[in-house]
Amino acid sequence: MLLNKESSGIRWRTRPDGQGKVSGKLQYLTDMSAEGMLVGRVLRSHQAHARILSIHTEKALSVPGVHAVITHEDVPGLNGFGIALPHQPVFCSERVRYTGDAIAAVAADTDEIAEYALSLIDVVYEPLHLLDDPEEAMKEGAILLHAEGNVLHHTEYRKGQPQIAFEECTHVVEETYWTPRQMHTYMETEGGLFIPESNGRLTVYSATQHGLMDRKQLSRILAIPEEEIRVISSPIGGSFGGKDELNVQPYGALLALRTRRPVRLHNSRAESIRAGLKRHPMKITMKTGCNQSGKIIAHQVRIISDTGAYATLGAEVLNFATEHVMGPYLIEHVDVEGFAVYTNNGVSGEFRGFGGNQAIFALEGQIDRMAELLTIEPWEMRRRNLRQYGDLGPLGQEIAQTDGAMQVWEALAASPLMAGVTPQEEGSDDNRTTAEPWIVTGTGAAIAMHGAGLGYGIPDPAGGRLLLALDGKIEAVFGYEEFGQGLIATMEQMLIEQYGFAAEDLRIVIGDTDVVPDSGSSTASRATSMMWMALRRLHPDFTARLLEAAAAALTDCTMDDLRIGPGGIWKKNGEMLLAYTELVRSISAPIVSETKFNYPTTTFDRIGAHFLYTYSAIAVKVAVNLLTGRVRVTDQYHAVAAGPVANPQGYLGQIEGGSSMAIGFTLSEDAMMSGGSYITKNLDTYLVPTIADMNGSIQVQPIEDLPEHDTYGPRGIGEVGSVNLAPAVASAVFQAVRKRVNRLPIDPEWLQATPFIPQKAVNSHAQ
Repeated sequence: MLLNKESSGIRWRTRPDGQGKVSGKLQYLTDMSAEGMLVGRVLRSHQAHARILSIHTEKALSVPGVHAVITHEDVPGLNGFGIALPHQPVFCSERVRYTGDAIAAVAADTDEIAEYALSLIDVVYEPLHLLDDPEEAMKEGAILLHAEGNVLHHTEYRKGQPQIAFEECTHVVEETYWTPRQMHTYMETEGGLFIPESNGRLTVYSATQHGLMDRKQLSRILAIPEEEIRVISSPIGGSFGGKDELNVQPYGALLALRTRRPVRLHNSRAESIRAGLKRHPMKITMKTGCNQSGKIIAHQVRIISDTGAYATLGAEVLNFATEHVMGPYLIEHVDVEGFAVYTNNGVSGEFRGFGGNQAIFALEGQIDRMAELLTIEPWEMRRRNLRQYGDLGPLGQEIAQTDGAMQVWEALAASPLMAGVTPQEEGSDDNRTTAEPWIVTGTGAAIAMHGAGLGYGIPDPAGGRLLLALDGKIEAVFGYEEFGQGLIATMEQMLIEQYGFAAEDLRIVIGDTDVVPDSGSSTASRATSMMWMALRRLHPDFTARLLEAAAAALTDCTMDDLRIGPGGIWKKNGEMLLAYTELVRSISAPIVSETKFNYPTTTFDRIGAHFLYTYSAIAVKVAVNLLTGRVRVTDQYHAVAAGPVANPQGYLGQIEGGSSMAIGFTLSEDAMMSGGSYITKNLDTYLVPTIADMNGSIQVQPIEDLPEHDTYGPRGIGEVGSVNLAPAVASAVFQAVRKRVNRLPIDPEWLQATPFIPQKAVNSHAQ
């Protein structure tokens, strides 16, 4: 069954948090206030790379209404943060490495006073040589941005004898691909409210994708025990990976503890752009060879990733890209090398797709180019090289076996869009439209194999808790965050379907470090899988405990006579006997079940290697305006093999949302930099796709089949809608104007310079 806005006969439900969001009544963390609240602001560097000679704060501190001015001297613990490598200074003391580096922070009565105080802080810099090109930063003799060197991380994967194999290839394709620095552009910019409590504890209301990790990092910075910090991290107005790392939390926390008053700190959009994370720009050079029958024999890849001034998860993103430049294809001879490189550009970090978008764009481009040399259909070229059931993963690792790759290939091959028929019109023998001859159309497709979870060797805990609360509600308690992905709705759906509860019976508790277990991060397409596995593990014990308590309360029934259901305990095939509100009054001790486990991983000894994969194939139709050079995606067809659909509405929303983000990545978004500073300083000049760019048909075909032995349930789909749209659009543009795309976003001026070749002429020439 297809999922789209017109789908019928499937279990659509009202999203629990939907009414509050669409009405504007829901309060995000940055909407909060408190009595006696001060405003916090951060002074950031005006230099992309410089030595700090002096910092003077006396004038700022003397301004009426200013309650605190703090610098590196006021950090009681570790003056650094970073999930993997805590080396980004909370406040710089000797050197700045990018224009988002923090120098000082102010707490004042009003935003205007805080802004004025920042202007009075005198920082004297000695400019240093700027490194804004990762390849220049890798050269011998380049100034070192960090003591360990300018290469954050180096990856290698080799098998076979690729250099010898290339000599045996019938065709060899060599190409270099460039991808942009993309903004997350979440609705709610970084911020929060920080409250020093009367009992000495600190409460942090601030957006994050992993509250327990934030608490750990803040504990190190503040030099206080984790238990004295409470992080409330939901609801969030969007993240997409950009709030996985600390952002404003150190500054709000330090100011609140210094002043002993609540402090609100909320980045403007301009400051969010300046200091926030971006998608890693990558340069990927590929050399790929095949034989006459279309079998890929050899594949050589070099990845250069600009990680910016600090690490965050740049190494892990490179690991992911290294794994995914081989994709769903079985290649005998492989040579992959990658470098994540420090520069004085803005910090690149975690972003939806996590390096897969860049890798898959390049890989699928190679497939299309080889198919053209062989004069075979690009989709057939893919089929001839797909991994089969039983094959090892891209890094030679054991993986959970499914038929996902071939299933999505076959589903897309049978789709109307691949047959040249779209919901709008029948395909013609010319790719120029009749009504507007300056509009040229084309269709393209791509396929992806996308890993979920953090991968081998990285701590990836999971777990959850169910309990019958004192008011008779069934509480589901998990350490996740809701940032728009529909996690609450999906959990509610699972509880209804797996247990038989009604929505009214439930209370979902997330995003509060004081009460939640460690469920791991809300990242890496892992949360849905982990919730499903946790609820399956909890089901036998929690159900048995409820029924045992009910049988004791009813006296004339045994557990075998009863079942749980909507509203309470039911007699099997009969009426409800005991409401949950009545059951709770009959027990002397709480009914609680808890589970702890880890995300399933491969046994292969390579950091980051994945075990669970989602498979996705996409076909798109584009319209290219020859007068303006603009490309519009008019139709999309997604086939996704991710196991059972836990929440149809959320499933469709994730694919639609991911594809919207990918359209920006492909056609318009690039946070350009010059001399270490952003040229694009606000959203007025940064072109994010709107609903007008998404008004074509989007059809989603979920493939829910899993092998009988598979116990892992639904796979994550939060990223697969975004990872392979770019190469599909590039393929469609080639069909439309016969020019290969190797750089994103696609430049309209570049397309305008392309002479139009009618499809008839192309077909005639090919024959």
